[in-house]
Amino acid sequence: MTFPKISQSYTDPHCYPQGIAFQDGQYLMMKDAKISVLDWGFLHSDATYDTVHVWDGAFFRLNLHLDRFFAGLEKLHMTIPFDRVEVAEILTNCVALSGHQNAYVEMICTRGGSPSFSRDPREATNRFTAFAVPYGSVANSDQMERGLRVAISDVVRIPPNSVDPSIKNYHWLDLVRGLYDAFDKGAETALILDTNGNIAEGPGFNVFTVSNGVLRTPELGVLPGITRRTVFDLCDKLDIEVSVGNVSPELLKGADEVFITSTAGGIMPVSTVDDIQFGNGAPGPITTQIKSLYWDMHKHREWTTAVVYPENG
Repeated sequence: MTFPKISQSYTDPHCYPQGIAFQDGQYLMMKDAKISVLDWGFLHSDATYDTVHVWDGAFFRLNLHLDRFFAGLEKLHMTIPFDRVEVAEILTNCVALSGHQNAYVEMICTRGGSPSFSRDPREATNRFTAFAVPYGSVANSDQMERGLRVAISDVVRIPPNSVDPSIKNYHWLDLVRGLYDAFDKGAETALILDTNGNIAEGPGFNVFTVSNGVLRTPELGVLPGITRRTVFDLCDKLDIEVSVGNVSPELLKGADEVFITSTAGGIMPVSTVDDIQFGNGAPGPITTQIKSLYWDMHKHREWTTAVVYPENG
């Protein structure tokens, strides 16, 4: 198999993860992937993206991530010069050239800009970027073992009638405010509320409760995460009941178990919410069961897409 060449450029004084990016038709070292300060993606957060991970040399549920990315492009009236097969090839090349067996892989489309600095988004040339860097998780190994300490912030998530949450986006200032609320309370991450005062989601993750063996996850104002969807698929295999609906702070705090889900980390246990401890303060049995099956499914061809690496890589 023939692999594209990597363009070499200047030495940047900033620190970047080791990885490979694709931008403007060429593969670059991660440090050389740049965006203009006039790009609407930078100026207005006018962009969509998706993130998929590679584990043991294979993408996990790549097709679902591509589905969501291309749906976001359509909803935002964006176009890129690649179809989904070509995007998959670009992502695969980024991973293969990086050499990472476990990788965090992102595809991005920004609105771009126009030569006249027009404020009409129809005059902008959309810009596609992709990259692969080492795999990272919302929860570190210690937090995975003992469970995350979470605080509920009073910050309200951007309403879905303002920004469609099914379009993965970079509107994170509400989530960042929630994080700082959590840090002030001595917690490690946050959950913020929907417009009705119920739990919405956290910075880059969905949340599930487990009560009497039944799972529940919020519905309003949340990104329909791929790992969230995977939990539904796993529950079907395990014959565990799961539903979508309102999750009040009281319901969350009264649950038997709580866990969060993200492409960056998978199934991650929560040990406390606002200093209320679940069970004995360790990951619960259903969380552990679902987490185990989640990682087992990384070995199944039905949910994975193998990466072919250069022979000298």
